[in-house]
Amino acid sequence: MMEEMLEFRLAVLDDVQEIKEKYMIADEVKDELFKMQDTDYRDLISKLIPTVDKEMFIGIRIPKLREYAKQLIKKDEAIEFLHALPHKYFDENQLHVIIISEIKDFKNCIDETNRFLPYIDNWATCDQLSPKVFKKYHKELLCYIREWLKSDKIYTLRFGIGMLMEHFLDEDFDIIYPEMIVKIRTDEYYVNMMIAWYFATALAKQYEKILPFIENGIPDKWTHNKTIQKAVESYRISTDKKEYLKELKIKKAYTK
Repeated sequence: MMEEMLEFRLAVLDDVQEIKEKYMIADEVKDELFKMQDTDYRDLISKLIPTVDKEMFIGIRIPKLREYAKQLIKKDEAIEFLHALPHKYFDENQLHVIIISEIKDFKNCIDETNRFLPYIDNWATCDQLSPKVFKKYHKELLCYIREWLKSDKIYTLRFGIGMLMEHFLDEDFDIIYPEMIVKIRTDEYYVNMMIAWYFATALAKQYEKILPFIENGIPDKWTHNKTIQKAVESYRISTDKKEYLKELKIKKAYTK
């Protein structure tokens, strides 16, 4: 009994030590980030991301974050930083997704992606997360995308749509993918904006196959019209096609 209690206490001490080390690393990273602070950029970017309080921005430009991420990845401390969740600052989250995006092992990358997705609280961090290794594992990636599309978390859902847009609109395109997207029902602005972005990009790459979705009407007036707006703004869609798309704009509300 005494031996079991001793083992338990030692295990607890080990856990406490591990937690302390994680947050020591996190504090060291935070200190380094503040050394790169650009207050003008902080003021600018904070206005573009209204879902995050201004006080949560340090103000670091992406090129500097990428440079720092490359240094951090080479050290053992990188994994400790990834596991020291939640982070306080927007810039820490940006650094986090840049590191994840560089992970070369698919399973490890998926694990870290799934670990972090629930902590994403803004469109910029969500869209910054773009793991390079996903390009090599489309078949395996698809099952995870299907799960993300079922999520009730705004940015997990947005991320799933974004991954379909990034990886499955070219040679691996299948009509079942836009069919999955068009079934999504939500009032969330940042999800519907991504749906519009998806269909506008899909029109540029798979016009004939995607056009029927627009002709039938995307089941939300705002998203439907935003899709057309973004498509009309695209340089990848011809003028005659843009003129036809303008005719499909919905002026009256409808339900489906």
